[in-house]
Amino acid sequence: MPNDAQRQQMTEGQGFIAALDQSGGSTPKALKLYGIGEDAYASDDQMFDLIHQMRSRIAMAPAFTGDKVIGAILFEKTMDREIGGKPSATYLWEERRVVPFLKIDQGLEDPADAVRMMKPIKGLDALLDRAVKAGIFGTKERSVIDAANAGGIAKIVAQQFELGGKVLSHGLMPILEPEVTITIADKAEAEDILLTEILRHLDALPDSQQVMLKLSLPTKANLYQPLVDHPKVMRVVALSGGYSRDEANALLAQNKGVIASFSRALTEGLSADQSDEAFDSTIAATIDSIYQASIKG
Repeated sequence: MPNDAQRQQMTEGQGFIAALDQSGGSTPKALKLYGIGEDAYASDDQMFDLIHQMRSRIAMAPAFTGDKVIGAILFEKTMDREIGGKPSATYLWEERRVVPFLKIDQGLEDPADAVRMMKPIKGLDALLDRAVKAGIFGTKERSVIDAANAGGIAKIVAQQFELGGKVLSHGLMPILEPEVTITIADKAEAEDILLTEILRHLDALPDSQQVMLKLSLPTKANLYQPLVDHPKVMRVVALSGGYSRDEANALLAQNKGVIASFSRALTEGLSADQSDEAFDSTIAATIDSIYQASIKG
């Protein structure tokens, strides 16, 4: 079964997960960095057409294969569209051997207790059913920690695991993403609290269940080794979180067993007006640099 092959790749594969999941709020910035200003589109539909063109160009680049990119996280509108004449998730797995994931969070609540919880996800069960039918392997869900507030971090981790349980009940693999903002003064303290809370929830999971974790690159190298080694964790991946690609790669390489799941750092240096040759060369070099940092970590 393809799902068994996907599970093996996510468990044992050498490489990283590409984050191609910019949503409505982050798409204008992603397009601007790609060389497309807001004057190039007059509606959300046109904006999403343009970002889909960028994502398709990345996914169809010769270097974008399961040899180094073992998975990719998609936005809902990307899942619903086609790449290379096939449904996006089907194209990624059948043509590229890249395991498809789906971003399911729908924005953040206002700050409280120094965290930003996920908003309720409208139509969650229907969305997860659609994901299964589309050939999606797993999901990703993001919330944000803005200070070392023990109460807030406990709430955010509890929400992540509650949603993860719902995802698991649909036969999908959740990537839990309680992001720690990289610019906060007490980042190291927040990460210590986060680690304790995650381990507490992992220990309460049934032995038959696993989750994945997507975390900010830690202040202390190898802080998350207990998560990498935990039998209920399929994989620990890292977000770039605002670091440049070079900075993110350097930090990632210091963390054994953690692989990348970069978004902005992946698209850094790409431009809409590049020739296909220049685009493919740039993304190939980027993929190789992130891959090398992932397998050294």
